[in-house]
Amino acid sequence: MLKALLFDLDGTLAETDSLHLPTWVDVLRPHGIEVDEEFYRERISGRANSEIVKDLLPGLSDKEGRQIFEAKETAFRERTVELEPLPGLLDFLELGRKLGLDIVLVTNAPKENTGAILLALKLDDYFDAIVISDDVGAVKPDPAPYRVALKKLNIESEKALAFEDSISGIASAVGAGIPTVGITSTQKPEKLRKAGAFTTATDFTDPELRSLVERNA
Repeated sequence: MLKALLFDLDGTLAETDSLHLPTWVDVLRPHGIEVDEEFYRERISGRANSEIVKDLLPGLSDKEGRQIFEAKETAFRERTVELEPLPGLLDFLELGRKLGLDIVLVTNAPKENTGAILLALKLDDYFDAIVISDDVGAVKPDPAPYRVALKKLNIESEKALAFEDSISGIASAVGAGIPTVGITSTQKPEKLRKAGAFTTATDFTDPELRSLVERNA
């Protein structure tokens, strides 16, 4: 029996790549790295900031790397007022509430970004629990963030349903034993299924998602 719905943030609650991509373009161009959509999908999307900087700019010190991604996130937060929820999200969250399910956020995003995005989406007081990878000490694709969420809820993995748009996020949720729906806002359906999603949806208007939750609650 389903007890909880667990959501990623970026790309799952809202389409944020259109804001993240240009901010990465701006901070990486002075270092000789040109970022286009394909590069962003393959080398940046779904990864932790520290991992991205170490991979792309391995010669930088930890302090220099931190300065780069902190500048990027500051620029990103200034743009979050432009965000809107993914189609169908608000109705889907209301369905979960109506069915008595816990609504939980599990994200790699920095705490400041999480707050800014939820405020922009008018969801800042909506979640029963929020798990931020930085607080856990491990980032997706490590399953630890989702395991912490399960521990907070005191439920078994099969009683939760996760929603993720990235390869690393799906790996994290599936690694924690949670059935996971791939939201195809950032990646092709076949990639998300290959990563472990048992089904995919374009957004939360998909009637199959509603039926899935209602059947199992």
